Amino acid sequence: LTHRHCDKAATLMKGIRPVTATDNCRRDIARDLLTDLRRLDRQVKDNEAEMREAVAATRTTLTTLPGLGTVLAAKVIGHIGDVSRFPTEHHFASYTGSAPLDASSGNNVRHRLNTGGNRALNSVLHTIAICQIRDGGRGQDYYLRKISEGKTPSGARRALKRRLSNVVYRIMKRDRRTHLAQAA
Repeated sequence: LTHRHCDKAATLMKGIRPVTATDNCRRDIARDLLTDLRRLDRQVKDNEAEMREAVAATRTTLTTLPGLGTVLAAKVIGHIGDVSRFPTEHHFASYTGSAPLDASSGNNVRHRLNTGGNRALNSVLHTIAICQIRDGGRGQDYYLRKISEGKTPSGARRALKRRLSNVVYRIMKRDRRTHLAQAA
């Protein structure tokens, strides 16, 4: 609920005249819930403002990636810290759980979903992938190309997540180089 909805609910509640003790109890519970909603709404706004400031302080360009906003950028930065601890994008993908695992047998070459890695970062990559598939652009083009190549929708989404992992890694590496160059 937004602040406007809370105000509307409060106005409606003022017009309620409880008849029974049960009605009175229900009204009191509704008031308490409304108070909680307003408090939570304030906390969410404060939290978003703090995240915006923290992400801005890092001078990252992660938020230029379609589907990756302030909240997701804060998650990535918080979980990754110094990206230089990953020597390659493959190590990074393994850490995020977006690198597929080999499930080949004989001549049958297959890969399966990696259920390991940092699940919070994997969730971030999933959210970015879903946004890019929905909103069009290069991510959607890549996804549709993978489907036309015979991949299932979930397989195509996994491939997009792996590609996005590489993009996030490269952005973070580029940001780090830029900051080091500016500091020198």
